[in-house]
Amino acid sequence: MDFQTAVRTCFSKYATFSGRARRAEFWWFTLFNFLANIVLSVVDGILFGFGHGMMDAGPIQPLSSLYGLAVILPSLAVSVRRLHDTGRSGWWLLIWLIPIIGWIILIWWFATQGDEGPNDHGADPLGGGYGPSSMPQVRRQ
Repeated sequence: MDFQTAVRTCFSKYATFSGRARRAEFWWFTLFNFLANIVLSVVDGILFGFGHGMMDAGPIQPLSSLYGLAVILPSLAVSVRRLHDTGRSGWWLLIWLIPIIGWIILIWWFATQGDEGPNDHGADPLGGGYGPSSMPQVRRQ
């Protein structure tokens, strides 16, 4: 799955919390959100000012804030689908509320290979339907 396909897939499954998402889909969408947030923050800074000092309340960032609100559902949905791919319930996403340890565990789960074959949450996304991947393939053992 390439960058464009991953972003298109996540937006087409805007609030779809069922099913599975492969690693490439999750990480390409995460990169897209990161880059979009940087670009919108720079545009916000140019249009509304970058802030003036340490005691300032901070710059106004309406574009970046609106984008964050617009992608919160697809970001949560792809995260839940990614956890489903590893055989975990989407409720495990709440482990994010535990500082540092919860974040490390979630990042680890997001980076691990999904279950081979179908699991309780659907068919294996690597089993077909997405086409060739731009990610290097590692043979499953």
